[in-house]
Amino acid sequence: MTVLTTDHPAWQAYEAGTRARAVRTNSGIWVVSHDRDGLHRVCVEGSEDAKPEFVATDPENLPAVPQALLEGLTELGVTQRLANPWLWDAITTAILRQVVRADQARKVYRAWCSAYGTTVEGPHGPLSVAPAPDVVLDLPEEKFAAVGAKFHRSALLAAAEEYQHVHSDWEVLHASPLATSLTRIPRVGPWTAAAAATDYTGDFSAYPHDDLAVRTWAAKIAPDYAWPGKKDKAFGPLWTGWARGDRTALHTLTLATLTWGAHAR
Repeated sequence: MTVLTTDHPAWQAYEAGTRARAVRTNSGIWVVSHDRDGLHRVCVEGSEDAKPEFVATDPENLPAVPQALLEGLTELGVTQRLANPWLWDAITTAILRQVVRADQARKVYRAWCSAYGTTVEGPHGPLSVAPAPDVVLDLPEEKFAAVGAKFHRSALLAAAEEYQHVHSDWEVLHASPLATSLTRIPRVGPWTAAAAATDYTGDFSAYPHDDLAVRTWAAKIAPDYAWPGKKDKAFGPLWTGWARGDRTALHTLTLATLTWGAHAR
């Protein structure tokens, strides 16, 4: 049985537990889906030269954590997460998550992609990828407001401008240096940069570990543990301290927790 991480807002849910999303790679657009028969990848536009890749996360690599948390995460077994093959989409997604709740960010992201991106046919209906940077730079102000992205307009424009100039340098970086480099974009702070970098690289050792989603799911998995309060800055050091500097252990702990809160079997 395959367990799929579905934290990215592009994943659409259908009957019988099927999930699907469209992604752009360096060579074309792919439809990726997950159903009772496992994972499927089909190139629907362009060439198959660059195939979307999944990152497997094995609970055997979890650090020593409270027993209830360990048991909850171990029950997932080995999980699979699609490493976002398009850095621009990862940046876009992270920007659209700024300030708003997860369900609202998902709604805005999907409206943004379907209105101004590229739409292809999936196994159960249309799927869209994000508009390219040059498209974003040409959008008038009212187009951002039309899909609920007025607040994010300046950050998206600044990111599109910067991406066009240096994306080839960014795309070869590992998660931590990439996150640092992305903060050069106006209105992209450490949280947004880290979220984008981990989505793209698949390495969640660089994720903003005191993120509300991590806190929320950890508390649901182990409700009896004395977790720091939502505004208590002790959570981050507590979480990273369990890994004792082991990046694989920290990646496993963080991504497994996010997967516990958003997955399909």
